[in-house]
Amino acid sequence: MTSSKKTDIAVESILESIAPDYWEQACNELMKQDRIMKKIIPKYGSGFLMTRGDPFTTLSRAIVGQQISVAAAQSVWNKVVLAAKKITPKNILKLTVEELRAAGLSGRKVEYIRDLADHFDNGRLHANQWKNMDDESVIKALCSIRGIGRWTAEMFLIFNMVRPDILPLDDVGLIRAISLNYFSGEPVSRHEAREVAANWAPWRTVATWYLWRSIDPAPVEY
Repeated sequence: MTSSKKTDIAVESILESIAPDYWEQACNELMKQDRIMKKIIPKYGSGFLMTRGDPFTTLSRAIVGQQISVAAAQSVWNKVVLAAKKITPKNILKLTVEELRAAGLSGRKVEYIRDLADHFDNGRLHANQWKNMDDESVIKALCSIRGIGRWTAEMFLIFNMVRPDILPLDDVGLIRAISLNYFSGEPVSRHEAREVAANWAPWRTVATWYLWRSIDPAPVEY
């Protein structure tokens, strides 16, 4: 066996070890329950949802990504990382308003990300307790922080806590993907989207992830 093949196998083994333990079951059940998922999952089957691990990083990225495209959010985030050197609450608080604005953050988002950093730096958030809370309780706790609404909290549940059954109906990309895949591009109401998604429970996070990939094959990250 060549060294490159050994490397490929080693990488695959590492990836398999960090996939959510429910991922394979979720994919199999979604493909049985939903004719569109039966097409989408094999087409975009490589990869899976991976946690960022650090709650502050995930929430900061979600704030940066509010109301802008994935590409624009990535561009701004790269500049924030460059300015901060390493994303920590203390490093964000060390940056001036002008430096954060120069990275591409709006004045409002500067306020939000600095307030979030202050919450973490002063111990006002207890992220270690969230793992024992249900989805809605975590959303409620997060929405008490300035600048964090339901969408941002749901992104946290998906990308940090890797909860399996989150349906972010305020996400423009998800609604667009539902429109394209289930309604031939016709406008979709929240009610219609919720009805479609009822067929995905209890794996709505996984279905959402694959629908995002159907409109942008690069995996979504926060």
